[in-house]
Amino acid sequence: MKNLDHTPARRIARGFISLALLCVLSVALLPAPSAIAAEKAEHAPALPLTATFEKVKTDQAPPFVLKLKNTSKTTVEVSATILLSVQSHNRDKARKVPAHKIAAGDTWTIDGLAALDKVTVEGKGFAPLELEVK
Repeated sequence: MKNLDHTPARRIARGFISLALLCVLSVALLPAPSAIAAEKAEHAPALPLTATFEKVKTDQAPPFVLKLKNTSKTTVEVSATILLSVQSHNRDKARKVPAHKIAAGDTWTIDGLAALDKVTVEGKGFAPLELEVK
C-alpha cells in the first residue's frame, strides 16, 4: 500500500494548517498595540487644561469655539484633532489643528466647531482630553 502522507497536496495542506495555527497563537499571545497605548494613557496625568465651549455669532463659520485654559504653572504644548459631525464628500472626516504652546494661565481658542463635533486634545506626556461640542 502506498503512503499518502508525502504527496505534494498533503505537504501544502500541512503548511497552511501550520501557518493558520501560528497566526492564531500570535494574535492570542501578543498584546495589541492599542491595548498598550490605552494602558499608558491610563497612567499618564491629565492635561492641565480647563475646557469650555461657547456659541458665537457668525455668518460663515460653524457657531462654536473651544477655549482651553492652561491651569498649570508651566507652558503646555498641545495639538487637537476634530472629528466633524457634518461631513462633506470633498473634505476629510477629521480636521487637524497644529501644535500650539499655551503659556501658564493663558487661553487657546479653537474656532469653527459645529454641534456634535468630537475634539481630542493631546499633549506629550499627558492623557488625551476627549470632548464633544454640545
